[in-house]
Amino acid sequence: MVVLLAATGCDGGEVEQRQIRIATGSTTAVYYAVGSALARIIERDLPEVDASVQVTAASAENVARVNRGDAEIGFTQADILDDGNSANLTAIARVYDDLLHLIVRADSPIRTLADLRGRRVSVGAKGSGTEVTVKRLLTVAGLASPEAIQQERMGIDDSSAALADGRIDAFFFSGGLPVGRIADLRAQVAPRLVDLSEWAEPLRDAYSDAYVVRDVPTSTYGLGAVSTVAVPNLLVVSSTMPDDLAYELARLLLERRDELAAAHPAAERLDFRSAIATAPLSLHPGAARYFKSVKP
Repeated sequence: MVVLLAATGCDGGEVEQRQIRIATGSTTAVYYAVGSALARIIERDLPEVDASVQVTAASAENVARVNRGDAEIGFTQADILDDGNSANLTAIARVYDDLLHLIVRADSPIRTLADLRGRRVSVGAKGSGTEVTVKRLLTVAGLASPEAIQQERMGIDDSSAALADGRIDAFFFSGGLPVGRIADLRAQVAPRLVDLSEWAEPLRDAYSDAYVVRDVPTSTYGLGAVSTVAVPNLLVVSSTMPDDLAYELARLLLERRDELAAAHPAAERLDFRSAIATAPLSLHPGAARYFKSVKP
């Protein structure tokens, strides 16, 4: 629920300040970059709103925070919303797609998902969207048991350091292109991406239509091009958010897209047609009213 902070002026008048807390992710990942830019835009363009950013484990934690009223906006992968945790949530917009990265050393014998058997692998931080997607992926691949893979639960920063130090053999991370920490990893170790595209269909069959195949071009990281599993990324809010505020948030996303893209290139993919494709959630009525007003 949006928190209203009332401040009384000298003349006895009352000025209402709305608080917007944006649940993001790691400070080196995409949610934080785009969320921080959005907070700055909100503060500047909506003077009656105080905006701030929360560092979190990402998707699953973000959804929980919005549900509890500990955040007003949360970034999340769409597949996180398949577990009965979205009854009180609506979407402001679909922002971009998260792509699942499987990173190994360039000289690693790991070439396919099946090659992870018997290896030490970071499957994402507890409370992250990465952890949920990877758990599903390993299940459909028959690799979910502790005997199949030695699973570690680490975020992007710790996973990158562990791969560079040889403490793990591979790590997963789901994020919009490019993920800065993966790009920076080349300064520590020669990395390689593993193709996961064949697993999108089994994931759709078992769990959700949200899973699709997307490409990671060579130009993204200077590594070989691969295809992988991708899932839409949404901005979610409580269904109780006032319509006028949801309208303004949707407006800022589209009208200030260039500023968001300057913070991270993933936001360049935001446009009218993609923004309204928010399944499995419905658009907040206020956001829907804005998109209806600007329909091409």
